[in-house]
Amino acid sequence: QVQLVESGGGLVQAGGSLRLSCAASGRTFSRSDMGWFRQAPGKEREFVASIYWTGGRIYADSVKGRFAISRDNAKNTMYLQMNSLKPDDAAVYYCASDSTQSVTTPTGWVYWGQGTQVTVSS
Repeated sequence: QVQLVESGGGLVQAGGSLRLSCAASGRTFSRSDMGWFRQAPGKEREFVASIYWTGGRIYADSVKGRFAISRDNAKNTMYLQMNSLKPDDAAVYYCASDSTQSVTTPTGWVYWGQGTQVTVSS
């Protein structure tokens, strides 16, 4: 059974930074595609970024140049460095693993964490 645990969320002022972590267990992390999504109140879950097991990365247009996704296979952990945060970035952030379809859609992932809240004050 795959388990994903997010951490690192919190309250930050606009323009500030946060680093989210996603600790994975239960399978070979190094061979798993991983991704980050977010969901704000009243909105659908939306794609933020993904990193393939080969190291390739893709980002949503809204976060390009501000967010950076990375992974440490030795620690079975994925990260999301978020810089220049905006109030629109406030949401619950979820990590996902094992993509089966399009990595930019929630239905394209098998496993999910419980989420971590990011709040951005203006």
